[in-house]
Amino acid sequence: MPTPPPTLHLIDASLYVFRAWHSLPAEEFHDPDGWPTNAVQGFARFLLELLESERPSHIAVAFDESLGSNFRHALYPAYKANRDPAPPELKRQFAWCKALCTALGLATLAHANYEADDLIGSAIWTSRNRGFRSVIVSADKDLSQLLREGDEQVDFGKGLRWGHGGVKSRHGVHAEQIPDYLALAGDAVDNIPGVTGIGPKSAATLLGHYGTLDALLERIDEVPFLRLRGAAQMATRLREQRAQVLLWRQLTTIALDAPLPDGDFRRSTGHADELAALADWMGFGAMTRRRLDAAAGLAS
Repeated sequence: MPTPPPTLHLIDASLYVFRAWHSLPAEEFHDPDGWPTNAVQGFARFLLELLESERPSHIAVAFDESLGSNFRHALYPAYKANRDPAPPELKRQFAWCKALCTALGLATLAHANYEADDLIGSAIWTSRNRGFRSVIVSADKDLSQLLREGDEQVDFGKGLRWGHGGVKSRHGVHAEQIPDYLALAGDAVDNIPGVTGIGPKSAATLLGHYGTLDALLERIDEVPFLRLRGAAQMATRLREQRAQVLLWRQLTTIALDAPLPDGDFRRSTGHADELAALADWMGFGAMTRRRLDAAAGLAS
């Protein structure tokens, strides 16, 4: 039997930090200075469960440090403008979550000009050329565009797992079509309008017929004759908003050329002093400390 390819796990940290922030009461967890630590506590629980169940040999944790400053804002200043900035109590905890990953011996990815999605995409692209398969730990539909045969995506908190072939049943389009799909239908989460009058079902139908946005625009004269309600109006809007929909696709396409640290993200032994100091400051209990030491390869 052929040897299975090595696996690189890539964690979309923001999703799980936010989940912890919203699920654990802030008033119950504080550091010695009185700042809340609920997001760190919840993220640590998630991270330990992941490391203990998946036992990854190669792993990287991607953080968003480009909110308001990444290359997409230069293309479209209103990108994600509908989002409220994270409060100081949460920003502080993001920094602690990143420090926790470093103390555990896990590679962390962050960049002022690229989002976590771009860092994950670039790591997948680089590692794929080295023979790795990838497991993306995130529920974000945008990241499904990165899946190829052999890759997987995991919504760890909900126990859901799917591969390249499972994307269409979840989102109505194939993995490679997701940027075009979001460009047509829009993405309210990221403040991307999409094409007027084209919703998710219409976008999926158009891509099911034409395959790609480029083919759709090249054959736009055929659109009014499709058995699709409002097809003539869609063709008109596509002609009028051609430049915009191409811009939306630039925004919805994950970059594969973000700068990355050297190496293959092999999991390394953690840093005992850093981990102990962080555990003291966060007020982790004895059981959590033992699990952290074991995850960091420091247990005796």
